[in-house]
Amino acid sequence: MAYKIAILGGGPGGYVAAIRAAQMGAKVAVIEKDELGGTCLNRGCIPTKALVAGTELLHGIKKAREFGISAADPVVDLGLMVQRKNQVVQRLVTGINFLFKKNKIDLYQGTGSFVSNNHIEVLKTDGSVEKITAENMIIATGSEPALIPGLGYDGDRVITSNEALNLTEIPRRLLVIGGGVIGCEFACIFSELGSEVTVVDIMPSLLPGVDKEVSRLIQSLFKRRKITVKTGEKITGVRKDAEGVAAQLESGAELAADRILVSIGRTLNTGDIGLEKLGVELGPRGEIVVNSRMQTNIPNVYAIGDVTNKILLAHVASTQGLTAAENIMGGSQEMDYNTVPNCIFTRPEVAGVGITGDQAGEKGISVNVGKFPFMALGKAQAAAETEGFVKIIADSTTDKILGVHIVGPHATDLIAEAALAVKQGVSAAQLAETIHAHPTLAEAILEAAEAVHGKSIHI
Repeated sequence: MAYKIAILGGGPGGYVAAIRAAQMGAKVAVIEKDELGGTCLNRGCIPTKALVAGTELLHGIKKAREFGISAADPVVDLGLMVQRKNQVVQRLVTGINFLFKKNKIDLYQGTGSFVSNNHIEVLKTDGSVEKITAENMIIATGSEPALIPGLGYDGDRVITSNEALNLTEIPRRLLVIGGGVIGCEFACIFSELGSEVTVVDIMPSLLPGVDKEVSRLIQSLFKRRKITVKTGEKITGVRKDAEGVAAQLESGAELAADRILVSIGRTLNTGDIGLEKLGVELGPRGEIVVNSRMQTNIPNVYAIGDVTNKILLAHVASTQGLTAAENIMGGSQEMDYNTVPNCIFTRPEVAGVGITGDQAGEKGISVNVGKFPFMALGKAQAAAETEGFVKIIADSTTDKILGVHIVGPHATDLIAEAALAVKQGVSAAQLAETIHAHPTLAEAILEAAEAVHGKSIHI
């Protein structure tokens, strides 16, 4: 065989798997039809965070007077923000290309399709066709924004996150259909930029799946920031005219906007890649069925990332990629999805790991809960970032930390300590005995751990 491993898709799962396998001595080929980095780097995680960074700076300028700093009213140039975003993305894409060359990974630019479990046919960007042979295959083709025909997607006035990242003019009125992670992040971005934002979701609350107390606080903070939230509402259609667009609700009401952002989930890219020729087992959503080693029902074919429909997060895809590469190279790695940190870049940020209180109840686990508000923390007061709290859920019998949920400043960074605690079975008492530097935001985790046993000092 020409290659030890051929990987279809160069996103956060595929490129990470390629580098790890190459580090272990494998000859690796990666087939990618767009840019390396996949959705996460080019149309997701990184570009949205570049825009979030801009809106955070804007927010800081707006409240500069609180800190004794006089600043003129800021003027936003969304075109320049997008230009900076593109520069950040391009630097990182260039970095991955450098890593491929460093690790002697062959990159084939084009659209790949399986001919057999050892052959991929690549329609290259120059129109030529090349056949790649490999001992092992890894499918890492990712996902795309989900669309419903009745919502009138046209890429202009009705858009997905792909187009939202490249808007150069701030819409006066933005209607976001979907109150999940992506919808809420974009709602915060454009609200800070000055758009009148409305979020509509058929579910009873925003951010379904997160801790209910966290969801309630985010919904309350959205309303405080004049982001209109309509939950439990179904949209039946979209009307377009010269004035803009309008969404019709099942209740009969109509919501007018200049642009509609559709954010209703993801569809898995498992079609048109020749899986039927392999006999790969698919699940009800078209996902590729894998075991804990990331193997499909075809022993030399592995699948990683969104196409497995496990947890659709870049860091999960990367970990799955490492697992697949290690196993192909003779290892014995298994995926553990119980301690995956979930991060949401709203304002304030949201992060969680492990189980919620409700999930503990469903499992019949008796728990003790400790909660500490950022309002009572010195560092948060000094930085004027006092919204939110840290919540720790511990087993009432063993005291082991089962879940940690944070809403507040730098929640997505703070969750790393919590993820380690849950992964290693640390008890609330052990976490409380760990000295945390003062003054830091991480002290909120210490205080929440103390609060599990009613011993928090500052509340």
